[in-house]
Formats: sequence, C-alpha cells, structure tokens
Amino acid sequence: MKRIFSFIFLIGLLACETIVEDLNNDPNNPTDASATLLLTSAQLANITIHEAHVARIGGMWSGYFTGVDRQYADIQVYNVNGSSFSQIWQNIYYGVFQQANLIEAKSIEVNNRLMVGIAKVLKAHAVGAAAAGWGDVPLSEVANDEFDNPAFDAQTDVYNGLQTLLDEAILELESEIGSVGVADIYYGGDGGKWLEAAYTLKARLYIETREYELAYMAAVDGISSSNNSMTAPHGSTVGANENTLYTFVARSRAGDMNSSNAHITTLLDPNSSSYRGNAKTDETARYNYYFITEENARFTAGTEPNTYSTSVGDSLRGFASQDQSFPLITYSENLLTLAEAATRSQGFDAGLEHLNTYRAYLDGGGYLDPTYQNSDFSYMYEPYSIDDFAAGGIANVDGLPEEQALLQEILEERYVTFFGQLLGFNDIRRTRNESIGIKIQPNSGETLPERFIYGQEEINSNTSTPNPVPDIFTPTPINTF
Repeated sequence: MKRIFSFIFLIGLLACETIVEDLNNDPNNPTDASATLLLTSAQLANITIHEAHVARIGGMWSGYFTGVDRQYADIQVYNVNGSSFSQIWQNIYYGVFQQANLIEAKSIEVNNRLMVGIAKVLKAHAVGAAAAGWGDVPLSEVANDEFDNPAFDAQTDVYNGLQTLLDEAILELESEIGSVGVADIYYGGDGGKWLEAAYTLKARLYIETREYELAYMAAVDGISSSNNSMTAPHGSTVGANENTLYTFVARSRAGDMNSSNAHITTLLDPNSSSYRGNAKTDETARYNYYFITEENARFTAGTEPNTYSTSVGDSLRGFASQDQSFPLITYSENLLTLAEAATRSQGFDAGLEHLNTYRAYLDGGGYLDPTYQNSDFSYMYEPYSIDDFAAGGIANVDGLPEEQALLQEILEERYVTFFGQLLGFNDIRRTRNESIGIKIQPNSGETLPERFIYGQEEINSNTSTPNPVPDIFTPTPINTF
C-alpha cells in the first residue's frame, strides 16, 4: 500500500474493470497532474468500487444475481479467493484514497476548500465500502510514507474515523470557498449537492453501525431531491463510457450471470407466489425495469438484468441499459434511511410518515426510467395507513407486532430499491439475526457469506494483514453477536 500508482484517466467514463487495467505504470516514477485531473481520476476509480466486480459478487450473495458460467458459477457457490478482490482493493486505496490525498494537498495550497471537501467525501465513500465489506481495514496509516505496513484498524474505529472525516468535509463544503467545474463528473462542482451527499453518507455509516438516532439526524440534512442524487454517469460509446453492468451482461461476459430464480425476482414478479404487491402496491413496472423475463432473454436461458437501451416492442429501457447512470448515494437511500431510522428511534408514526413520503416519490415514477410513465407497465404506491400494519392487514399478513411489520416493509423496500448495489448485501448482514428483514437461502451449503476476502497482493505484501485471513463466512465485528 506504500507503492505509488499512476491513475491518469482519459476524461470520460471507461467501462467495467478496463477503467484501471494496465494503468499501474512505472510505480517509481509517478506522473504529476493537476488537482482537477486527479479528481476525475479518483471519481472514476470510485465508480469501479461501487458499480463493478464486487457489486456483482455482493449481488450474487444477496439474491440479486445468479452466476451461471465460468468464474461466476464458482462465485455463485462461494468459491472465491483473495485474487478475486485484488483489483478492487487497489482501486480503493490507490485509485481513490491516495489520489484524494494529493487533491487535498494541492487544493490546500490555493485555499480551494470546496475541492478539499469533495476529496474527503470521496475517501469516506470508498473506505466506507471497504469497512462494510471487509471489516478491519487500513485507515489511520494509509498513504503515509512512515508506515511500510499500514495497520488494519478495528472496524468500529474505521467507522468512527470516517464520521470524523465527513465532519471535516462538511466544514469545508459549508465554507463555499473554491471551485471545481466540469472535472467533477458527479455534480459539476455544485457544493450544495456535495454537502447533502456527505450527510446521506454519514447516515449510511450510522445505519451500518446501528446508531439509528444519529442516522436519522444526519439524514434530515441529506439528499433532498432526486436531482441531487450522486450517480455514475454513463454513455453509449463502446469500450469507453458504458454502464458496467450492461457491458458485462451484454458484451464482455455475456452468459456468465443472470438473475434466474434470484430472490428479488420472486418479490417483484406479479406471477410469483411471493409477490410483494398488494391492493396499494403494483410492482409490474419496477420488475420490468430491472429484468428481461426468461421468455424474452437475450443472452442466457433465464431472467436477465434489463439491458434494453431503447424501447423495443414490449420492452422499455432498463436498469442496465448502455447509458443508464448508476446509483452511488441517492435520494431514495436518504428517504429510506429516514424511514428505518425514524421507526427504530422515534416509533411507528414517524417511520410510517417517512415511508409514505418515499411511496409518494415512487408513485410519481421515482427512479424508474421515464419510458415507464404512461406505458403498459403499471405501477402504484398508494400511502399506507396504520390499519395496513395491524395483524392481517395488507402489509402484515404474518401477524407481526405493528412496528415490526412496518420495519419489515421498510427493509424489504430497501432491499428492492438497492438492487445491484452493495447496500443490499450490507443490509442483509446487518439484520441477519433479527426476526425481520430479508432472509435468503444459501446458494451452496448451509452458511451465508458475511464478508469479502482481503486482496491477495495485500495479503502477500502487508505484514499487518490479519493472520489467519478471515474467510467469507466469518462475520465482521459489527455483525458479530
């Protein structure tokens, strides 16, 4: 982790893992660059962390995807090793963290506090994913020449450190001093949007550590509209800026992964016996936005992520279309964090109010592609009432206590909304030992995965790496009971 990697990217998104392939050139002679070019580079590396390979792995282990061929058939049944995670480990610590440190140093010299704040948010976003996925990870000694073998800080210490980092970022962003511009491919230098994203990210980290009252307080200041969501932008240039799931499913690894019999399909398919719809909820449009059904599959013999990029016959643009942006930190997440955190810390009435706010957003089209509005694929999310959560109500067919039934609905909504994102994997593990939440069956054996494995290069080169290396079935500390 002491090595210096050169991450100078072409302006514009590159697809899938090709964003970082063959770019670690001459580590003893790093290329210098402006803070603005480094920012674009760090943002591109950050996209690979949240959108690409590990998101697919987490998805296969969360009932979102199904590995059917080559290495993905092995990953489906939990056959992985450190080499499966080496590249993403480099992207976190070299592609984002180290580049963000350089951005900070260059920006402090010219008092560009906006850029400093953005760099801190990027670091918290990347290392937050690492802490959730791996447990104990380096933070306090990262990118410091004094430490040849950076320590793996305790997972709870990492979360606390990231909260401090975000508090620092918020102070910088609130100063309204400095500028960025088009080099910021997420927000175009809009400090107000970065400020809201920082608060939503704080709320995410508090949710993951079960500090629900603090999560609620942070989310109150979080992303306030869908226009302020942080997303990874994509385009239609082959091999350059495509949505990474599209590239994987439709081109580079066509046939390796689909969503056949995935748990989420049983919840959203109106023809399923486990369909989550009811008299106030119609999931037809969302199901078709996410998936191409088995009878219409394009690349495998099964239900697939929807890669349609234009409306073709009865199929409309999908979640995995070529130029579809990918959710990173969103308005949807913030609303659902408010709903869950309010229910857990303030009670039923507060939680229901926030859930209905989210349902109103969905009822207006929500995050679905606009092609689904006024289409043949219907959707409906009418507000729930207290009676709906009484025993035997339409949102409580299992006869749970009212507050538990509301939490179950919120957690199920989070699971469905976070399709393809690491957040779904994080939620499942966080609530695994509760009576409520998403309960999936192992793809193989009797035990569900609890974490990722440290990257093989880190295992080989950093003597501080935990020994023995925890396997994927060992819960991370915050999920150990």
